[in-house]
Amino acid sequence: HLTDEHVEKLFGKGKKLTPEKDLYQDGFYAAAEQVMIVGPRRRMLPNVRVLGPTRKASQVELAHTDAISLGIDAPVRHSGDIKGTPGCVLIGPAGAVELSEGVIRAARHVHMGPADCAHYGVKNGDMMSLAVKSPACSVVFEDLLVREDKAAKLEVHIDTDEGNACDLDHAISVELKKQQPCKCHDH
Repeated sequence: HLTDEHVEKLFGKGKKLTPEKDLYQDGFYAAAEQVMIVGPRRRMLPNVRVLGPTRKASQVELAHTDAISLGIDAPVRHSGDIKGTPGCVLIGPAGAVELSEGVIRAARHVHMGPADCAHYGVKNGDMMSLAVKSPACSVVFEDLLVREDKAAKLEVHIDTDEGNACDLDHAISVELKKQQPCKCHDH
């Protein structure tokens, strides 16, 4: 995710992101533009797709495996919560941008509209769990943050590593449910 200023530095003066493929949430897209991400010790990931629209702050969301390969200790954070996170260098065809912060592993979350929240008995900020049953490896992911928005369509966001860990492509069933509060800290 890039700011307008960083789009121009990376891709040229006056350049805007070019929507290439719509994402599931209305108004969001994978752009035609790609950058190279460079981490410490000059390790890099080439051809990383930019997502649009632009934002107030540039942010790089990596799967844990990609962060490790770049040599970046990226914390798990919710989108937009980048204060105190590691940075990286982004390289585009017209220039480079050094981010002093903004590299995260995106915390798992679920987008929901009001009707979905009512159906599941949750509200914005609640936590849910996702049970994935697959022949190779069944997994229950906990702590999916509910992100309610009037325009949102029901969609769970987990990263590539998490999807691969549960063999999501071969899942037999997927169940989303309200997470019960932890009783381990009750006094």
